[in-house]
Amino acid sequence: MSRSRLLSLAAALALTLSVSAQDTAKRSAFDKAWLETYVRHLWVLDAEFKVAISDPKPSADLPGFKEITVKISQGPASQSIDLVVSNDGSKIVEGSVYAPAANPYKKNLDKLKTQFQPSLGTPGAPVVLIEFSDMECPHCKEEAKILRENLIQNYPTQVRLYFKDFPLTSIHPWAKAAAMAGRCVFHNNPSSFWDYHDWIFAQQDAVTPENLRDKVMEWAKGQKDVDSLQLGRCIDDKATAKEVDDNAAEAVALQVDGTPTLFINGRRLPASPDWPTLKRVIDNEIKYQEIAKDAGEDCGCEIKLDAPGLPSKASPIKK
Repeated sequence: MSRSRLLSLAAALALTLSVSAQDTAKRSAFDKAWLETYVRHLWVLDAEFKVAISDPKPSADLPGFKEITVKISQGPASQSIDLVVSNDGSKIVEGSVYAPAANPYKKNLDKLKTQFQPSLGTPGAPVVLIEFSDMECPHCKEEAKILRENLIQNYPTQVRLYFKDFPLTSIHPWAKAAAMAGRCVFHNNPSSFWDYHDWIFAQQDAVTPENLRDKVMEWAKGQKDVDSLQLGRCIDDKATAKEVDDNAAEAVALQVDGTPTLFINGRRLPASPDWPTLKRVIDNEIKYQEIAKDAGEDCGCEIKLDAPGLPSKASPIKK
């Protein structure tokens, strides 16, 4: 091979390597097409998964960084993953950012709303447990039994339980209708909600989309504190549909992807925790709140009117 030929090949190879190096250097987390390619490889996502990448925005937790949300979906299931990205797009951090001066679960606490939700326990309790549940879900039935048999009995004044609806409509055809009926019962008489709660879970195997309303009305006839006529109108008018939808939207914002999902003072627990696990977390939280006082319903962050003549808060509902 001639010397000129070798020089030409060497020049071509150098140019190719230079272009390749430039392309690699240009790869950035802010290039959505490249980031999708990158995370598909990182998390082993083949073509059956859809990947959607948000526009970057300034990080609320790390000044000088950007935040990008990657949403992965497969049919009705989805999961969102938040990434922190350096301002030049060259570095990605996946994980949680904590500020020692604040509650480690403040983001969740800010999103969790408990006003006008069915509850058990004592107002002002240092530990708040919020359950997102689906009345057609077998695992929710088991978790409900654990909570009802153990929670208030072991912590009569230290824990407040809130129930929130998250019907998985893609797999449970009567879950949303049951949730709406439960909210109707709650508006009819708040204390009767828990009777309905126990009854509907016990009836899971017998309920269908076609017979749900009749069964609920039959149950209501045996409840002295429930106005059957008012309940029937509420169910027929779908008066509580928005409340159920709002609860579901809150669950999605919290990236809840299954039921039951429990939060204890903002801490998300693994799916379907058993009672020993729940008790260990609750005991830990009670001790921590004695010092931190940054969660629960007695966190020192409530603004009260200085008027002693105002009526006190409603007494806790105990069943």
